[in-house]
Amino acid sequence: MFYNDQSLFFFIGLNMKKINNWKPTAKNINLIKRAEIINKIRSFFYNLNILEVDTPILSQFRVSEVYLESFITYFNKTNNAASTLLHLWLTTSPEYYMKRLISSHIGPIYQICHSFRNNEIGKNHHPEFTMLEWYRPFYNMYDLIEEVELFLKMIFCVSHVKRFSYQNIFFRYLQIKPTIKNYIKLINKSQILGVDNLVLLNKDGTTNFNSLLEVLFLFGVEPYIGHVYPTIIYHYPAIQAGNATLNNLNSNVADRFEVFFKGLEIGNGCQELTDYYEQKKRFEHDNIERMNLGYQIYPIDTKFLYSLLQNIPNYSGVAIGLDRVIMILLKCNHIKDVISFSLHDSV
Repeated sequence: MFYNDQSLFFFIGLNMKKINNWKPTAKNINLIKRAEIINKIRSFFYNLNILEVDTPILSQFRVSEVYLESFITYFNKTNNAASTLLHLWLTTSPEYYMKRLISSHIGPIYQICHSFRNNEIGKNHHPEFTMLEWYRPFYNMYDLIEEVELFLKMIFCVSHVKRFSYQNIFFRYLQIKPTIKNYIKLINKSQILGVDNLVLLNKDGTTNFNSLLEVLFLFGVEPYIGHVYPTIIYHYPAIQAGNATLNNLNSNVADRFEVFFKGLEIGNGCQELTDYYEQKKRFEHDNIERMNLGYQIYPIDTKFLYSLLQNIPNYSGVAIGLDRVIMILLKCNHIKDVISFSLHDSV
């Protein structure tokens, strides 16, 4: 179709709002500062002699974690005889690829990369986001917490980082111990906090204990921590171990920690599980949990599992939400203000 200058001007005028969507969602000054922050982070790891690595964002497996939803895509393999589709997922984090590198005895590593999580969008969430992740062979949880504190002091220019155990901070703000013995009291507390109990139910109508603890912590604890100084909460309940080892002295807690600052959860780390059989059991348990909650179940990542049979050392790792760190540093209240192009206006 042919447009003369006048009709093209009229067309542009009618669609100006739509055409203006080409613009970056973050200001250029924020993108320049973002690049400076990332360079500072790379210098931090360079000075510690931690190797930067680059792993794929496409995987043949999706994570089994109950509340994470992945984007699916396909590789179309075509030959003269037939066409076949290989299911692939965009990685929710570089975790399993990086752990396979650790199993190859590559040494300490870090990565800054894009990760993808479906059904997650809001002022602090975006379906495509930037993750900083690093792993330290021969480090236990406490060793890594020390290094994370160094990172937090460096990047936020603070003098202090606070630490609390999950059990102590939970009791401080909710006046209940987070144990199955207090199941009814915990349900009552969730009702006082106004939690919609429908989100906590298994398919059979019973309350999911893990979900109950998570929402109580979210609404009853998180709003009160990490406002002045970055705060690390460690020794999460064993039911929330994920891929963490259980504590040697108390099997009711995991050697896992999270990092909070300025109202945001910005990090999640642990001493990593290295036992093939225990990891396989946890993957299978995740799928049972997904089934109980009415979610789809998926094949487990056998390549990652087999890497655990390679006589790997004890090691610890942490994942940091880099966009959230930059939000805090630039005093932005919305994630779209620190990423170049956002989907927020499209969904």
